[in-house]
This record gives sequence, C-alpha cells and structure tokens, in this order.
Amino acid sequence: MYKLPVSVLVIIHTSDLDVLLLERTDHPGYWQSVTGSQQPGETLQQTALREITEETGLEPLNCRLSDWKMHNRYEIFQEWRWRYAPDTTHNTEHVFSLCLSDREPIQVTPEEHLNSLWLPWRQAADKVFSWSNAEAIRNLPQHKNEIETYALLST
Repeated sequence: MYKLPVSVLVIIHTSDLDVLLLERTDHPGYWQSVTGSQQPGETLQQTALREITEETGLEPLNCRLSDWKMHNRYEIFQEWRWRYAPDTTHNTEHVFSLCLSDREPIQVTPEEHLNSLWLPWRQAADKVFSWSNAEAIRNLPQHKNEIETYALLST
C-alpha cells in the first residue's frame, strides 16, 4: 500500500523552547522533528498524535497539541518516492507543535530513529536537515507567544 502524500510535522518543545530532535535510522546524522504520513480515514490531528506516540513513546493526550494551520509543499526526495503511488512527486506537510512542561525521556523506535536529543530552539533549527523543519522551529517563539496571548484573551 502506498503512502498518502500528506504528512504532519510536529515540533515537540518545552515551555522554555527546548526542542526534541530524532536522528533517522536510514540516514545517520539526519535530525528531524516528529514526522509521518497520514493514513486513510485519519484526521491530521489523529496523525500527529499517532506519530508522536509511535516515534517517542510519549502519550500526548494530556498535552497541548497546537495545529498551526499552515502547510508546506515540497518535492519528495527521489530515494523515498517508491513509498508513494507512481507519478507522485510532491508532499503536503501540515505543521503542529506539542508543548511539554519539561523535557521528558524518549523511547525511539529503532526501525525509524537511532537517537533523540533536546536542544535550545536556535540550535535545533540549525541541526535539522529539512528546510521546512528548520523554518517551523525558527517560528516557534512567535507561535508560542500567539498561543499564550490567545489563551489569556480566552479566559
């Protein structure tokens, strides 16, 4: 079964803006946030929650998952196109973030990731291999402030 060309990117971070990164098994040295393709019948939020649990061992149900209502469209790397239907060349990635009160221990899935690492947001943005991941991390402080302002206005 082919992957859908729709995915999520989830920036997991602390309230102090330390960001969780995962090192890919298929490309040692390639660091990224939680990512994954949507499965048929899933909402994007369900995809994000499933991928968080699968890739980190975290149970995110009691955490603040935020849908940024933004997406990136990019060309799928040639080496990974076999996972998609023939003639599929682009993916649409939807950005989410998950705020944790503090760094938490991570249980990586060995088939997908070698290691996990918590870094301050600027260092994390510099370390990831994907331009869309780096851009999302660089936008994290502004996004966090918008969420906090909205929460204050809603109370």
